[in-house]
Amino acid sequence: MRIPSWSDAELVARARAGDSAAFGEVVARYGPTVRRVTRAILRQADDADDAAQDAFLSAWRALGRFDPARPLGPWLVRIAINAARDLERRRRLRSARPLADQEPAPDAPPDRLANRGLLRERLELALARLPERQRLVVLLFDAEGYAHGEIAELLGVPAGTVRSDLFHARRALREALGPFLEGEE
Repeated sequence: MRIPSWSDAELVARARAGDSAAFGEVVARYGPTVRRVTRAILRQADDADDAAQDAFLSAWRALGRFDPARPLGPWLVRIAINAARDLERRRRLRSARPLADQEPAPDAPPDRLANRGLLRERLELALARLPERQRLVVLLFDAEGYAHGEIAELLGVPAGTVRSDLFHARRALREALGPFLEGEE
């Protein structure tokens, strides 16, 4: 069953009333954002997926406390940040190396795939070197489109700190990726 284009407030109201399809639409709308946030913190796809699931389960349980007069996205992002940080704390006790992903051969030429793979690898490494808050600020501002004030509220820091974190994160990323990107032109 496909849900019409209901507003977030309507979806939450329906989900509160027990409509699991309405909550499924919330997950469909915000799942990619929640996963990107958890990935920015955890840096492992499997861990990010686990934290995203934990976040949506927590959100489902906390629907009664959600204020429909406020935007749903930032509320879910805050829950996702907490879920990822909780999972990170739990997983610090044990360490395991993930198996390499096995992907089918794509259609792009091998040299382009190699360059794309190298860029992705360098970007992930550059992001991993950033402090957690800078990673989150870059993701929320550049990838998710949140405003400085919204990010400040989500992270519990002043808006000026968000601007500073964004500036320093972008500078670090330019420094890390600059030589690679210059060689591509």
